[in-house]
Amino acid sequence: MSAVLTTNNLTKSYRDGEITVDVIHNINLELAKGDFVSIQGASGAGKSTLLNILGAILLPDSGTVTVNGKTLDEYEKEGKLHEYRKRHVGFVFQNHYLLPDFTAVENVMMSLMIRGQKRNVAREKSLEILEKVGLSERVNHYPSQLSGGESQRVAVARAVVHKPDIVLADEPTGNLDSNNTQKFIRILQDLQKTHQLTVLVVTHEADLAAVAGRRYFMKDGMLHM
Repeated sequence: MSAVLTTNNLTKSYRDGEITVDVIHNINLELAKGDFVSIQGASGAGKSTLLNILGAILLPDSGTVTVNGKTLDEYEKEGKLHEYRKRHVGFVFQNHYLLPDFTAVENVMMSLMIRGQKRNVAREKSLEILEKVGLSERVNHYPSQLSGGESQRVAVARAVVHKPDIVLADEPTGNLDSNNTQKFIRILQDLQKTHQLTVLVVTHEADLAAVAGRRYFMKDGMLHM
């Protein structure tokens, strides 16, 4: 199966006064369509930095990221990194970042409408995905009326509704209690299998990492199986 995403010798450093600190070092990774991959590691190991590079929020110092045959360097030269983020990536963060003045369905619809979908089509698709994450009775509720677990499920629906090439999840259960963490894991696993999503999740949660088909551990900026 051809790769959806590959990285070649990714490196990122930060300056701390006179000192250069390597955050990630020579990262080589390949994800095929339908892969579910987890990365665990201590805080400061470089996990979030790697995800931010794959999502084009940060750029590496060296190395390449290729998604469906096109490098992020090419997107950057064309001035289209925002198009890459908008069309090819779905983000899920520890905080849900829902828009407080919009209902659950409107938050998900926004993800489609900024990508050119008509409002009626966006609403239909958003209602469908919210039903899949178990929120069909909460679609007209505002974020302030939703629990933390429900809000995070809306965030997942928003991230996957446009069928991105890759879903990047950074500590998505970090703010959830154990019950909501288990619900979230089951929902993410079901969405990943049903829609053949390519998922890369950074997590401290052992139960979430365990459902991934491939697990990595990150230490000192390097990936280990």
